[in-house]
Amino acid sequence: MSEARLILASKSKARLAMLTAAGVAVEAIAPNVDEDSLKDGLKSEGVTARNLSDALAEAKAVRLSRRIVSGMVLGADQVLALDDGRMLDKPADPAEAIAHLKLLSGRKHKLFSTAVIAEQGNPVWRHIDVATLSMRPLSDSFIAQYVESEWDNIQHCVGCYEIEGRGAQLFSAITGSQFTIMGLPLLHLLDYLRVRAILPS
Repeated sequence: MSEARLILASKSKARLAMLTAAGVAVEAIAPNVDEDSLKDGLKSEGVTARNLSDALAEAKAVRLSRRIVSGMVLGADQVLALDDGRMLDKPADPAEAIAHLKLLSGRKHKLFSTAVIAEQGNPVWRHIDVATLSMRPLSDSFIAQYVESEWDNIQHCVGCYEIEGRGAQLFSAITGSQFTIMGLPLLHLLDYLRVRAILPS
């Protein structure tokens, strides 16, 4: 197998856990990208949710790979878009989480999850995946109780849910990969790591 190492340009515990559970040797390093400013600038230009996810993932991978020239750097990002094109960010506090869930209740939304690998400052691979989720109608009392009990788990989650946990109760139907919903198009990434001999084939 290749001696190249894989570096995750993120401190996301969920993505690191997914990679580790899949048997991928990886280390996580923060990319030091001002995501909020980049996101605001791209949104002001009218970028789509799909392209926003792609641009943010690439920015993380490229930025860190300029500093770490000996490894493959993986950048990842996820963007939520409602059926009318509006995008939601992670909730700032429980009150905003409640507002987001009221907005999502009874509607479909899409999650765009992108992975980009960069080497020596240049992107060499990318994959953008999408999942469509139908949230069942939620009562105000359910939302309030859910946010109160789950806040510690969902405060860093766009959409305010962990599909692998109690968040499964929010949905009536899901189309797409659970890995994509959790923030990483994992199966496509594993395919590429086998092509690069990072993983055995």
